[in-house]
Amino acid sequence: MGVLPLAMLGIAMVGGCVNVTAPDKPIVIELNVNIRQEVIYRLAADAESTIDENEDIF
Repeated sequence: MGVLPLAMLGIAMVGGCVNVTAPDKPIVIELNVNIRQEVIYRLAADAESTIDENEDIF
């Protein structure tokens, strides 16, 4: 028997079986999204339109 067949036999014996199992707990992905800029922009636009509509108050 040559070296190559023995190596292939060794690899086949070590290969075994691969088990894939689902985790017990759900996967949690935390996304830290900063929405501050959008809120400030909307408030600024709303405040500007309010000031333009009510110039006599300010």
